[in-house]
Amino acid sequence: MNLSTRQYSLAKIGALTAKGDIENLKIATDQALDNGLTVNEIKDVMVQLYAYTGFPRSLNALNALMETVNERQEKGVKTEIGREPTALAADTDILQQGTQTQTDLVGQTVNLTALSPDIDRYLKAHLFGDIFASDLLTWQEREIVTVAALSQLAGAESQLNAHIGISKHNGVTDAQIAEIKAILPPTLSQFPLGQSNDAYAQYFTGKSYLAPISTEQVKIYNVTFEPTVRNNWHIHHASKGGGQLLIVTAGRGYYQEWGKPAQALKAGDVVNIPANVKHWHGAAKDSWFQHLAVEVDGENTSNEWLEAVSDEEYNKL
Repeated sequence: MNLSTRQYSLAKIGALTAKGDIENLKIATDQALDNGLTVNEIKDVMVQLYAYTGFPRSLNALNALMETVNERQEKGVKTEIGREPTALAADTDILQQGTQTQTDLVGQTVNLTALSPDIDRYLKAHLFGDIFASDLLTWQEREIVTVAALSQLAGAESQLNAHIGISKHNGVTDAQIAEIKAILPPTLSQFPLGQSNDAYAQYFTGKSYLAPISTEQVKIYNVTFEPTVRNNWHIHHASKGGGQLLIVTAGRGYYQEWGKPAQALKAGDVVNIPANVKHWHGAAKDSWFQHLAVEVDGENTSNEWLEAVSDEEYNKL
C-alpha cells in the first residue's frame, strides 16, 4: 500500500462522510481511533468537508463520531481526544491569510470573482482562512480527504480532477491517488456497482464492474466503467434478431460504430446496437460511466471481441 495507515484512515473517513454511509463511517472512525488518530483530528476532517459535501453530511458525520466515542468510553476503550488547533493571533487578517494559503496550496493565484465575488471571498476567508488555519492536519492530508470525498459525488468530476492536481502539487503520488479513489467506488445510480468484471477484463482498457440485474427472461446487466475505460471493438453476431440495447444510468461516455463518429452519452440516453455491427462503448476521460446492457433475443447469437480502441483514437474525442 502506498498510503500510510493514517492517510488511509483519513481518506476512508472522507469518502464515507461524503457518501453519507453512517454505519460504515462509525466502523471507520472506530478503526481510525485504534490506529492513532485523535478525536479532534477526525473532527477537523468532518468540519472541512461541510465546504465540499454540505452541512447535512458534515453534521451527520460529527454525530456519528460522538456516538462512536461514547460507545468506546462505555466499553473502557482508550480514546485520545488530542490537542486543540493552535490559536491564531488576535490581529490575524483571515482574508489575507486565506488568500495566501489558497495561492500556495494550488500553486498559483485563484480568482473566482467573475463567477461570484461572494463565493471568492467565502473560499479565501473561510475555507482557506478559518478551516485551513487549523494545524491539526497538514495541507497534504486535507487534499487527501478532499479527493476521497469528491470521488463520491456524482457530477463533481471537474472539481475532483482539479483537486487531484492540487494534491499532486502537495506531494501526493499517482499511486496514492489511485488507492484513495479505490477505497470506495462512487455511488452512481440506484443500480448496484457489482463485482470487478474480471471475466472480461482482457477486453477492457482498465477497471470495470458488472452487476446482473436480470438473468431470466430478458438478460440485463449493469456495467460500470472507471474514467477513460472502454471496451474493445466487438460485434454481437446473429443470423436473425439479436444485438444489444444500452440504457445509460450515470456519468458520461461514448458509443461508436465502425466508420462513424463517436456519439457522446449521458444519463437517460438509449442506444440500440444492431446485430453484426462493429462498435465499442466506454467512459469519458473525466467521468465514471454506467449503463444497463440488455441482450436482444436472436438466432445463432455470439459475441466476437476484436482489437482495443487505441489511445490515439480515444484521445481525439
